[in-house]
Amino acid sequence: MNGLGGVDRIRGDLFGGLTAGVVALPLALAFGVASGAGAAAGLYGAIALGLIAALFGGTRMQISGPTGPMTVVFASVLVAVGGDIAMAMAAVLVGGLIQIGLGLCKAGGLVRFIPYPVVSGFMSGIGVIIILLQIAPAVGARPLSSPLEKVLSLPETLAAFNWQAALLAALTLIIVFKTPMRYSRIVPAPLIALIAITLFSVLFGLQVPVIGEIPMGLPELTIPKFSIETWTTILVLGGTLALLGSIDSLLTSLVADSVTRTRHESNRELIGQGAGNILCAFVGGLPGAGATMRTVVNIKAGGRGRLSGVAHALFLLALLLGAAPLATQIPLAVLAGILIKVGVDILDYRLLKLLKSAPRTDVAVMGAVFGLTVFVDLIVAVGAGVAMSMGLIIHRLIQQVSFSVKPVAEGPGSAMEGAVRIIEIDGPFFFGSASRLLDRADQVMETGAVVFDCTRVPFMDLSAQFALEEMIERLKDIEIPAFVAVADDQYEALARLKAPHIPPSILFRDFDSALSAARGATGA
Repeated sequence: MNGLGGVDRIRGDLFGGLTAGVVALPLALAFGVASGAGAAAGLYGAIALGLIAALFGGTRMQISGPTGPMTVVFASVLVAVGGDIAMAMAAVLVGGLIQIGLGLCKAGGLVRFIPYPVVSGFMSGIGVIIILLQIAPAVGARPLSSPLEKVLSLPETLAAFNWQAALLAALTLIIVFKTPMRYSRIVPAPLIALIAITLFSVLFGLQVPVIGEIPMGLPELTIPKFSIETWTTILVLGGTLALLGSIDSLLTSLVADSVTRTRHESNRELIGQGAGNILCAFVGGLPGAGATMRTVVNIKAGGRGRLSGVAHALFLLALLLGAAPLATQIPLAVLAGILIKVGVDILDYRLLKLLKSAPRTDVAVMGAVFGLTVFVDLIVAVGAGVAMSMGLIIHRLIQQVSFSVKPVAEGPGSAMEGAVRIIEIDGPFFFGSASRLLDRADQVMETGAVVFDCTRVPFMDLSAQFALEEMIERLKDIEIPAFVAVADDQYEALARLKAPHIPPSILFRDFDSALSAARGATGA
């Protein structure tokens, strides 16, 4: 039984890998062209990253290669370095090294802390970018490097309109959107469109821009180029690629986990992705990440192990070695149509459908990330989105904390009535709420002693500890003794702080002990 099970698993991995390879072929060519590095770069990247990540990554059934987000970023890298491939590959090399560093530092689990509205706005923004950038090649015009440039150059694009290219793009879109699932399970719709529309263009002699010559055989060694003058630029661009590639890959790993009910090794996945992107830098390949669609296709076709990713890469390598000349006549409009479908699929319809009913703050974060992604910068968008989400969480935490000042009732007519006042803090006491404590100083100036009741504080950071010390120091200056009641864990934290104005003599583990000490200080 084990032998038969092993054979079935190998068969499933081989079939899954080959199926993913068939899906990957048109996408690799399209992403390569869209990046500005050429169709061959897309194939080199799919092979190099796909092989290394499959062997050394932490998600056994994941298929890696060029993706929409990574292609968009690499295209901007290529523009930033003036089209210098060697310098762009230096950024890819740095990105791979940073990814390995993130894996070694156990940073893989951090992707789980990125808020969903940030991911949603980012992915929808990427989808819109891909769609906007493919409008020009879809109508036979010159490809542009940024969405904003695309919008501003709309008159130029319309002036260069080629009806033959537009026809091919329209036919491609019909195929990729309308092919019944029962057929696309056997032969992926993008591959059907690639072959059928290319044959149509060749047979009828249509005059449209095509891919052109693709180098046949193994890629030549590329030496990434560094210089003192460009080091900062290379580091920033490499960091951008690393961050995006890591997020993209680990999100795909989470999808694979949900489909197969397994658990990936996030840190190992980052190391495998980094090693694969380093190899891409030396073969002139397009950098990439874990590809969600290709991974799901692999799993649905039976892939469950590393062999599936290896089979996917070797299949593309065989095509590169034997069938590269056949790709020279593929129209760019066909690739544009395939990528428009990719862009449409990337849009996050799950949240878009909930825009009216979702919390306004989450919609605002998603909208801000979306706008920054499309018109500014991808990493700026993610950073701003995370910062906005953190700010909203801090605001909510601040609303949960309450500060109240009240006297201790000693009985009607007692001479000690109101001699001790309590500052009660209820809720998270941290940098966002610490200043509110100092605002209560005027309310306790005319009293005999003060008790800070922090027994209902779940956590207290350094800013709060310093604010507490400053308040006690103010009271000490006007000779009002202060006492602090805290829970056990906060007691240990304040004791370790060794603050001169919060000595152990005024710290208590319960409120009653602190109150007794305060009454004793007032002579009660």
